[in-house]
Amino acid sequence: MRARILALFGKELLELRRHPGIFLPAILTGATAIALPFIVAVGVPLMTGEPLASSPQDAFVQELWAANPELRTLGPEGTLQSWMFRQFLLLLVLSPIAAAMSVAAWAIVGEKQARSLEPLLASPVTTFELLAAKTLSALLPAVILSVAMFCVYVAGVATLAGAGVALSLLTAQPLTVMFLLGPLAALAALQLAVCMSSRANDPRSAQQMGALVILPLAGLMVLQLMGAVPLSVSNVLMIVAGLVAVNVALAAAAVAVFDRESILTRWK
Repeated sequence: MRARILALFGKELLELRRHPGIFLPAILTGATAIALPFIVAVGVPLMTGEPLASSPQDAFVQELWAANPELRTLGPEGTLQSWMFRQFLLLLVLSPIAAAMSVAAWAIVGEKQARSLEPLLASPVTTFELLAAKTLSALLPAVILSVAMFCVYVAGVATLAGAGVALSLLTAQPLTVMFLLGPLAALAALQLAVCMSSRANDPRSAQQMGALVILPLAGLMVLQLMGAVPLSVSNVLMIVAGLVAVNVALAAAAVAVFDRESILTRWK
């Protein structure tokens, strides 16, 4: 079984190399997510001549220091920069989700349109093996993109923000958001897209279904900025646990709704 999955996985990656344009939405999303916090945290204070922190006694700064004592070494300005760059990490998480949706939408519908899906479905490959290979081939570029975007993000912070701010992004909370919450959210998005692809002839329909994952993340970002739901490590791990359960359920649903015979005989 492993050999067949790896063989299909390699085939999917070769197909992706022929359609590099499907990564454009994810790259544009990532570029926007990277640019926005720099405009707010660095650009605006430079243009206005007013720092983010009005004084060391700023009430919000004191709250941040109480919740994160390690930020005291950054000073008031560095503390607010660190807080702001952490808040925008959720936007950066949208990049791998966009990549996952783009790839997953083509994983099945694109092959059907290219007339290459029918021979594959007629082979002895099981539904689980087929979907596992397509899922992995969609998830891998998303994870690689998220790592690349995060590296660019941290490098930019190290160059333009205050001393020590970049190191504050390499602590437990930011890393769990980027490398646990992000990939699991991307996996949920692509599995929704794969489920939809099994019943649709249009890649955009599959992408719209996967986009449902973005709505809770957008709401979570708003609540985080309002201070209603602080993304502490414990809260992130709770969300991660929920996403694990959701992904297990979606994997089972994807296999259940993928009707090979119907796709072979009814897709036009």
